[in-house]
Amino acid sequence: MNPRSIRFRLIMWYAGLLTGAFLLFGIALYQVLRGYLENSLAESLFRRSDQIAVSLLAEIDEKGEGYVSDQIAARFAPQNYDRFIRVSRPDGSVLYASGRTGSFDPSSLPLLAVHDVQGNFVRKELLEDGSRLMMTVKVYQGSNGRRFLIESGGPMAPIKTILSHLLFSLLTGVPLLGLVAVGGGYFLVGRALAPVVKIARSAEQITLHKLNERLPLTKTGDELEHLSLALNRMIVRLSEAFEQNRRFLADASHELRTPLAAWRGEMESVVEQTRGLPELRDRAGSALEEVDRLAKIVEALFAISRLDAGEAQQEWARFDLAPLAASTTEQMSLLAEDKGVSVACDVQGHVSVEGDRARIKQVVVNLLDNAIKYTPSGGSINLHVHASDRKAIMEVADTGIGIPASALPHIFERFFRVDKARPRDAGGAGLGLAIVKSICAAHGGQVEVESTEGRGSRFKVELPLAQPARPNTNI
Repeated sequence: MNPRSIRFRLIMWYAGLLTGAFLLFGIALYQVLRGYLENSLAESLFRRSDQIAVSLLAEIDEKGEGYVSDQIAARFAPQNYDRFIRVSRPDGSVLYASGRTGSFDPSSLPLLAVHDVQGNFVRKELLEDGSRLMMTVKVYQGSNGRRFLIESGGPMAPIKTILSHLLFSLLTGVPLLGLVAVGGGYFLVGRALAPVVKIARSAEQITLHKLNERLPLTKTGDELEHLSLALNRMIVRLSEAFEQNRRFLADASHELRTPLAAWRGEMESVVEQTRGLPELRDRAGSALEEVDRLAKIVEALFAISRLDAGEAQQEWARFDLAPLAASTTEQMSLLAEDKGVSVACDVQGHVSVEGDRARIKQVVVNLLDNAIKYTPSGGSINLHVHASDRKAIMEVADTGIGIPASALPHIFERFFRVDKARPRDAGGAGLGLAIVKSICAAHGGQVEVESTEGRGSRFKVELPLAQPARPNTNI
């Protein structure tokens, strides 16, 4: 996938934002759960301290310290539940302290001075084994004014275990959710861009000869519908402008044909009448050649206007390109022999195409004529016709003077000439290859060129093969 494409960027943004949201949610969940578990542990420890204070220390004057110690051990059994309880007298001495448990030794915990403690609070102690103990500190003042310090603790290992499981789930789940986000983003973005892809494919099908077609409209009222409408209106404007240009070219060519024909007749008459005047005859002959050249230009422009209008399809038929190319090469070989250039034709099997036979022959003639003109004496020209990948391929290769690399992108433009490689006295007005391109486009094909200056050129014409004839099933 192209990393610069809109699809890729949308998927990455979608997956990134969704993964980021999952990550933030996981962090928030981790913090909230940790706070909840720690608060729950602290509340349970404070409740135990409250129970000791209300139910036992409140009766210490009546029942004695021994009773209080025994009741704490009997009722709460801190060693059995891996808990810690310590009650300190006002003078700082210990009234009761739970015994050693499997995880820590209570005697290692520092004593707090009762008179230094002003209120209830929570603290965390780091034990020798690396674990932590949460302790709540509560000050109880009896009716006689005596103050006792009640410390209740519980290990934080269970909380750490729960948070570790959650963290593992998050570290495993967030990447998986990221992959799901990428897959879901690919699917959703594909669905969202499907109308754009459809519009692009339809736009590629609209050619010079299919300006009457329009892009599909999605009746959604969104930006894509507005885009389709805007592009369709643009196609309408282009079609109107092209039609006006084509009509002007056809009308101008048509109007010029008659006066040029009359002018030619007059010039031929002048040439006949100046037989005894050599100088005047030469000038009249030169003028007649220019008239012929201008007439050919007008005929070429008229042919291009007809091709652009799609009139070539009116005379389409199914025929074999191979014998057409062979016979045309044989006809053009006489012109090549006069210049000392060899022409060879290589055809492979039947190459059936559909189109205007006369126009396709014009393609062969123009390419061969072009090659003969610009191939020096002693050079060679080879025409090769074969079928490949549902296409009819015709290649014309020569050993001529070639085309400069800077001119290759413009070689099929109308009236384009390369002064260095196309001398003026060689004839032509830069319309031969433009006609070849128009004929190929009118037949749903294309023409390409490869050339190296000083070494020759290769023109490659591709046309669609004719579809196999369907058997007649009518009875």
